[in-house]
Amino acid sequence: MTGRLNSAQPYAIGLFRIVVGLLFAVHGAASLFGVLGGAAGTNGGTIDAGTWPGWYAAVIQLVGGALVLLGLSTRAAAFISSGSMAYAYFDVHQSAALWPIQNGGELSVLFCWTMLLLVFTGSGALGLDQLLAGRPASATEDKRASDPVAA
Repeated sequence: MTGRLNSAQPYAIGLFRIVVGLLFAVHGAASLFGVLGGAAGTNGGTIDAGTWPGWYAAVIQLVGGALVLLGLSTRAAAFISSGSMAYAYFDVHQSAALWPIQNGGELSVLFCWTMLLLVFTGSGALGLDQLLAGRPASATEDKRASDPVAA
């Protein structure tokens, strides 16, 4: 059983990355373009261009989410996205209360830790990182298994 699960791991990570990237990008698109209900608290509106920190966070969400979704520069995009969500939590949410359930910061915390996980796992299967590098995800996993410091 473990062997089968391990062989499917790159594909599970790839599907995880696609879903997380899509959700993150859509969150940014809603804030920037007013789609799907718009930015939170605006009744279908958008965030004014250039306003700190909301507009910049929305750009990071849209671009970072799209890159993660495609599996292109996944680690760098996920790192910046994770940092953005950490900033959102500590600057915007935590001043209201200590716990995320109390201060409305659950989504920021989840996105922060999810993106941080992708920094360490990489794009998995089905990503453009693998395609452009000319190697399948399984080759990357084989390299990691033989040399834990590599990749």
